[in-house]
Amino acid sequence: MSRHKASAAAPSPPSLALFAVFTEIGVIHQLTSAAFQRVLPHDLTQAQFTVLNHCVRLGDNRTPAELAAAFQVTRATLTSTLQRLEAKGFIRMARDPRDGRSKRVLLTPSGRAAREEAIAAAAPLLARAEEAFAPQEVASLLPRLIALRVWLDQNRGG
Repeated sequence: MSRHKASAAAPSPPSLALFAVFTEIGVIHQLTSAAFQRVLPHDLTQAQFTVLNHCVRLGDNRTPAELAAAFQVTRATLTSTLQRLEAKGFIRMARDPRDGRSKRVLLTPSGRAAREEAIAAAAPLLARAEEAFAPQEVASLLPRLIALRVWLDQNRGG
């Protein structure tokens, strides 16, 4: 068999444009996380804020295992974050009434307030970004980012 035929069967390289998109998203994540971390109140970490934000957006009353799966972290990593949030009074852990071996994560009013304070603390950064990007630019970008996130979430395994 000739070399040309063998190379024709090789898979094509991944799209460089798509790789560049993922690279930009990664850099944007790093920059926004660092900027947000600097203004978070109550000595919250980014991970702690993310749990509070998730519980407000999608509802609390989830098990630690469900949250670990949602964040794609180990249960041990999430347990540490939950312990710190509980020590701050932002969540409480309750026994699962259906399964006494399991616990449920419940957001407290203080946790909800801390999440709102964190968002308010980011207002100056968001205001500067609003000056730099027209509302229609942001509006056109959001559906594409949501579609990419949904696809990635549905294709976690491979």
